[in-house]
Amino acid sequence: MNELDSLVESAQQLFAQAHTPADLENAKAQFLGKSGKMTELMKGMAQLSVEEKKSRGAAINVAKQAIEAALTARRKALADAELQAHLKAEVLDVTLPGRRRGSGGLHPVSITMERIEGIFGSMGFDVAEGPEIESDWFNFTALNTPEDHPARSMHDTFYVEGGTQHAPNLLRTHTSPMQVRHAVQHVKRYRNLIDAGQTMPEIRVIAPGRTYRVDSDATHSPMFHQCEGLWIGENVSFKDLKVVFTDFCKTFFEQDDLVLRFRPSFFPFTEPSAEIDIQFQSGPLAGRWLEVSGAGQVHPNVVRNMGLDPEKYIGFAFGMGPDRLTMLRYGVNDLRLFFDGDIRFLSQFQS
Repeated sequence: MNELDSLVESAQQLFAQAHTPADLENAKAQFLGKSGKMTELMKGMAQLSVEEKKSRGAAINVAKQAIEAALTARRKALADAELQAHLKAEVLDVTLPGRRRGSGGLHPVSITMERIEGIFGSMGFDVAEGPEIESDWFNFTALNTPEDHPARSMHDTFYVEGGTQHAPNLLRTHTSPMQVRHAVQHVKRYRNLIDAGQTMPEIRVIAPGRTYRVDSDATHSPMFHQCEGLWIGENVSFKDLKVVFTDFCKTFFEQDDLVLRFRPSFFPFTEPSAEIDIQFQSGPLAGRWLEVSGAGQVHPNVVRNMGLDPEKYIGFAFGMGPDRLTMLRYGVNDLRLFFDGDIRFLSQFQS
């Protein structure tokens, strides 16, 4: 066996011992690299005569082609082996039964929203929907919110592009703007009756939906839900507010012995204003006062912004958080669980 045949055989043996592409590339460098054995043989031809170069060069090329053929064959063998390993690891037994797709269900907050709409619907309240990107007028000014009120601060409100410096657009911080929007449309519809001094049909509406504020912890989320309510008429009193909201809470929580408490408070859009607390008489929360809503008689300025005479029309408004009601009804102590998207948690609320 001459020198070139021995070199080819050595290359074939070394390539066969390579078990990974990286090992094979290292073996290749020993023969075909810049400092490889075939390269050194080519450099040694400089000392030969013209005739010797022809014969020697031809023999070296034959050996080089044999080494390259062995290299290509080993590369293909390694690639085939890797493919087979992947196929074996990902083998699919088509005789196994398929995985059935589980049935979906409503989110617990959606269940609460539907429950709220159903209860108030039984009392004659309409449901109003409106834009989540709101104007400063409907979100603040029409609701009697002063220019320097902290709620207008960038620390509390997400302002968005559009509008002007003095009338910016924002992600609504409550659904109260829908009370004004609904009332304005209602007044337009019955303007002829109002101008004629006749009785306008009462405004009775709730406005559930998503709202946004810069806040995030165990009991607050930057995106959360609210449900605002409004009842305007010629003879609507605080007594009606107490009856309506008491009936709602007892129906929602399915507890007839539920106790409500109205505490004096302040809101720009109502006067007088009250915080509404509830107290369970049984269960893990029994004996504790829990705040569930803010409410009050609609402020005369807000009534005027609805296009009505506050000397003739009076009513009440309230606002509550469906997220908090959901937490209380199901005994959940961290609001963030509702929005983490964990199927294990959410599936507990499906009947």
